[in-house]
Amino acid sequence: MIAFGLASIMLCIGLIIRTKVPFISKMLVPASVVGGVIGLVVMNTGLITAVDSQMYVDIVTLLFTVTFISIGLTSNPKSQSSESVGKSIAKGSIGLGFLWNLVYALTPAVGALIIIGIGGFFKMAPIYGLLIPFAFTQGPGQSATFGGIMEQQYGIANAATVGVTFAALGFLLCFLVGVPLARYGIKKGLAKNMGTNKIEGFVKRGYYVKNDKRESLGNETMFSGNIDTMTFHFAIIGVCFLIALGMAEIVSFIPAIGSTFSGMLFIYGMLAGYLVKFVMKKLRIENMLDNTFQSKITGWSTDYLIVASFMAVPFSVIGNWMIPILIVSIVVMILSVMISIYFGQRMGGDNDFERTVGLYGTVTGTVPSGIALVRIIDPSLRTSTAVELGLMNLPMMASFVTVSTIMAIASGALSMSLGILLLLAPIPIYLIILKLFKVWGTKTYDFKSASGSEVERLKRATAE
Repeated sequence: MIAFGLASIMLCIGLIIRTKVPFISKMLVPASVVGGVIGLVVMNTGLITAVDSQMYVDIVTLLFTVTFISIGLTSNPKSQSSESVGKSIAKGSIGLGFLWNLVYALTPAVGALIIIGIGGFFKMAPIYGLLIPFAFTQGPGQSATFGGIMEQQYGIANAATVGVTFAALGFLLCFLVGVPLARYGIKKGLAKNMGTNKIEGFVKRGYYVKNDKRESLGNETMFSGNIDTMTFHFAIIGVCFLIALGMAEIVSFIPAIGSTFSGMLFIYGMLAGYLVKFVMKKLRIENMLDNTFQSKITGWSTDYLIVASFMAVPFSVIGNWMIPILIVSIVVMILSVMISIYFGQRMGGDNDFERTVGLYGTVTGTVPSGIALVRIIDPSLRTSTAVELGLMNLPMMASFVTVSTIMAIASGALSMSLGILLLLAPIPIYLIILKLFKVWGTKTYDFKSASGSEVERLKRATAE
């Protein structure tokens, strides 16, 4: 609870700074990121002795599981979209998913090669470079999970800490680069759903004032004299958590791969959420869970997840490795920007700029961070981009090949040189799939254009 309290203080400080410092407010950096950076500094001053960074590594792992449980418990509303819009969503989801797979396969090879080149000067083994995809494309929860597996199963010291450090830097680069990218698009008229080329109001302030129109937190589903609605929602999450632990225990008995895959508690958390939601639907009591309120729980866990990921980084452990970690992070960020912009312009939809921004946010943080960037340019989520970012999890399952290769290298079953070649092997396949599904074609917008794509200019000319 002390660790929770300290993280809460950092969130409040982050909110104040976001509100009062014009530069931070203008950059739209979330309070969780600002508070996390402050927490990172505070945790490494030596003034706090009641908790240590390892506790925050554990918190990150647990909150990541809670986040996925909450996602599993949240029903997807039935789409009222037309057939053409449905095809566009499917196309966008496939495109975003396989572009994510491409980045996921490329970055560990790049990370390992960089550490091979410069790691010797810092006494850092190339194996740590393989942690970059878990951190950048999946976030602190995954990096802590897979880093923990490497530590516990394969004896790779401080792997979880290095992974969480990569994740913290990923969140920073996500917003430090992603927000200017979004603002540039607004300025150039590429964000078609802003209605204005200015960011103002509650988006810039980060909070609502009295006269602002506000979103609902959901509806009561329980009589508070019996059990509070919030209590019930968290009780269901607790039930799902125990089911997830049971699933992980069962998987642990699978020969050869059981010890590795039993550590991925977040997957079983999401499956448990889906299972419980399915049972509730069969019993016709699914109305006891409110989707809107459940999504707020997801947001709550994500905010604390981000803060905790920063506070989990001890300079005493990664201090000597900070330079190679920074170099790997910056190189991966540059690659992520290049891939997002190049392919994002060529996916073949009228929301390609939103897809570009969302893809960058996802490959440097998490799906929620990608959606957070999309909301800057599409505050009412009028495009299908947010839905596509959610559905892209289906084609992302192909990344199992990359995970297996990384774990084989970590276990010593594969040499580093052969492993790097195997990591790069699926990339041509992903490119072929992008071509086959026609999500790699001609440009639909251009950053050099002050008013968006040629198609949009033609539409305006016709209207005039």
